[in-house]
Amino acid sequence: MGLDAGLLYTTDRLSADELTTFARDAETAGIESLWLPEVSGRDPFALAGHLFAHTDGLRVATGIANVYARDPGAMRAGAATLAELSGGRFMLGLGVSNPGINAARGNPVWEAPLTKMRGYLEAMDALHMTLPETSYPRYVAAHAQGLMAVARDHADGAHTYLMTAEHTRWARARLGAALALSPVMFVLVETDPDAARGLIRRAIAYYMQLDYYHRAWQSLGFGREDFLDGGSDRLIDAVAAWGSLGDVRARLSAQVEAGANRVIVIPLNADLGIPDWGLVREIVS
Repeated sequence: MGLDAGLLYTTDRLSADELTTFARDAETAGIESLWLPEVSGRDPFALAGHLFAHTDGLRVATGIANVYARDPGAMRAGAATLAELSGGRFMLGLGVSNPGINAARGNPVWEAPLTKMRGYLEAMDALHMTLPETSYPRYVAAHAQGLMAVARDHADGAHTYLMTAEHTRWARARLGAALALSPVMFVLVETDPDAARGLIRRAIAYYMQLDYYHRAWQSLGFGREDFLDGGSDRLIDAVAAWGSLGDVRARLSAQVEAGANRVIVIPLNADLGIPDWGLVREIVS
C-alpha cells in the first residue's frame, strides 16, 4: 500500500506474557506502530515501556492519552522519557475522550473540546522542564474543523476514527501537506454481507451512541436514519473495510490516495481476541 500500517488494540485482557507475545507477533506481521487506547484499564505510558523492552523496532503510540488524566507537565515528561529510553520509538497521541468516560475516571468537569485541547497543548509548550532531547511526534485526535485546526497549529498531525476516505481528503486539505494524517479503520475479511455487517455493528455499537460522531457523519452526507438499528448498511460500509482480502486492501489504499500517511487498523478477524496475524500481514503488506 505504500504506507506505514499501525494497529490499535485494547490489550487489557492479556496477561504480561501474552502481551509480550502479542507485541512481537505484531512486529513480525509487519505492523509499524501499536496504538494504545486509554479508557479504564492499563496505563498506556507504563505499558509502552514494557513493550519497548520486549520488541526491537516496533513504535508505540498512545491512541489516545486522555488530557484529563494527566496535567501538561506529567504528559510532557512521560512522553519525553519514553522517547529517550526507546531510542525515539514513542509517539504521543492526545485526545479529550468524552464526558461519560471522564466522569467514570473521576473527572466530572467537562470543558469544550476545542478550548481544552488548545489550552492543554499551549501549557505543555510553555513549561520550563529539564527533559531529554530525544524528540517525539505529537498528534491530536480530531474530526471537526476546530480540533483539526488545533492539530495543524499545535501538533505534528492528526488521527481520525471511523471516518471515510472523503473525510481523509478534507482533513488533508485542512492540515496541509507537511503534517501526518492517520485514519483508524476496522477491517474484516468476510465476504458474507450479513455476517460482516453484523460483526462491525457490534464492534462500533458504543460509537453509534455518541452525538459527536453523528455530527461528523452528518457532515459527510449521512442522515439521522443512518444511525438507527446499529447503523445503516450505507454507513457501515463507509466507515469499515470488509469483504475479500482485495476489497479490504483497496479500501485502505483509498485512504492513502485521499491523503493518509498511515492507516491504523483494528482487525476483527480474531481467535479468542487475538488477531489472525497471517491475515494481518497480508492486509498491510
